[in-house]
Amino acid sequence: MLELRGAPALSAFRHERLLTVLRDRVPEVEALSAHYVHFIDHHEELDHAAQERLAKLLEYGRQDSQEIPDNAQRFLVVPRLGTQSPWSSKATDIAHNCGLSQISRIERGIDYRVEMRGAPSTEQLEAISALLHDRMTENVLADVAESGKLFAHHSPAPLGSVDILEGGRDALATANRELGLALADDEIDYLVAAFIELGRNPSDVELMMFAQANSEHCRHKIFNADWVIDGEAQSHSLFKMIKNTFATSPDNVLSAYSDNAAVIKGSHGGRFFPTPLTGAEGERASYDAHQEPIHILMKVETHNHPTAIAPFPGAATGSGGEIRDEGATGIGGKPKAGLSGFTVSNLRIPEFVQPWEAFDYGKPERMQSALNIMLDGPIGGAAFNNEFGRPNLTGYFRTYEQDALSEGGIERRGYHKPIMIAGGYGNIRAQHVQKGEIPVGGKLIGHGRPGDADRPGRRCCVQHGVR
Repeated sequence: MLELRGAPALSAFRHERLLTVLRDRVPEVEALSAHYVHFIDHHEELDHAAQERLAKLLEYGRQDSQEIPDNAQRFLVVPRLGTQSPWSSKATDIAHNCGLSQISRIERGIDYRVEMRGAPSTEQLEAISALLHDRMTENVLADVAESGKLFAHHSPAPLGSVDILEGGRDALATANRELGLALADDEIDYLVAAFIELGRNPSDVELMMFAQANSEHCRHKIFNADWVIDGEAQSHSLFKMIKNTFATSPDNVLSAYSDNAAVIKGSHGGRFFPTPLTGAEGERASYDAHQEPIHILMKVETHNHPTAIAPFPGAATGSGGEIRDEGATGIGGKPKAGLSGFTVSNLRIPEFVQPWEAFDYGKPERMQSALNIMLDGPIGGAAFNNEFGRPNLTGYFRTYEQDALSEGGIERRGYHKPIMIAGGYGNIRAQHVQKGEIPVGGKLIGHGRPGDADRPGRRCCVQHGVR
């Protein structure tokens, strides 16, 4: 494994902000530096030329240096052990595309050095460590020698089993705590009844898959739940109410609730495609505008729980998933522009607390504060859009937290678990709107460029041929 030092990891603004936060928590902190460090796992030796090429690839960002005090405490923050970061997958692909096939994987961490007055206590070191990393997605290593754990390969663990038939509900409740399934009481009751009826015990994999599929990270269960208002059952769930708009006003809608994104009719316009060659001697390829409908595809989804526990990556992957869904609509759309939105509880900005925010009701310990979500979440969403090459053009954010009268008396309502909305707009060709059917044992039907159906020797979907 190679280790290559990189550029400073913090901008001047982020450096000052983090230093202020550290000093607020541990007043003995005097100075801070942070540099990227790259770890390269390779299965063949890199010759001099390959090492130079790798070094060039890893020269990015600011090239100025920050002094590292000799007595500074070191905190090496790396992606969570046993996972591969999004940065790693991209960097490794780039290295392979640049001919560095000897490299198995590149991973990146941040080498923090914190200078303090006097010898730090264990409590101070733990407090600093907590502020320097995201416990959901990162680990702090005590020494660079431990970085080899990033590339450790482990044999798959055998399937486990939870003995519901013998231990009943208590056995599943214990597994729920030990495996971190976060099952609700009604879900535990459902699973116990289901496996007793099946006459067998569930595996740990089955329970984990159930927990993930039924997780509340996007509030899907709430939107599909039965609603009873003032004792009267309602005919429509929230999601059925949304669909009802389309059912009563379907005009100009080409696709809705049947694919990754919705499609509405667009205007006619010229789209540039290469003009098919006829085979004439001396003919040169050219691009021309072809008049056709330019239909509009759109998508909005939420990524609430991930943004609550890890705002930057949670919002980033929310936008990334929405971009993916636009591109996967029909047999292929083109994402064009994005949006992001956030609804959170009171921000309580230090030294700027507003009158209606005066009382701090606290928050669930596992979630980030509303302020942290609004500092990191929008940047995460914008970052994924930028890396894809799609501008994030619009969005919103609002805060809400208020006492409300309920059946149990006064309760505090707000958005400790935020709403994170990722949305976007794009275009799709008319012949690409529907996915179509793939017959069993049949061949895929290709969709050609304009004019392909008229070209001798070339067949497209119009002729039900194979490209």
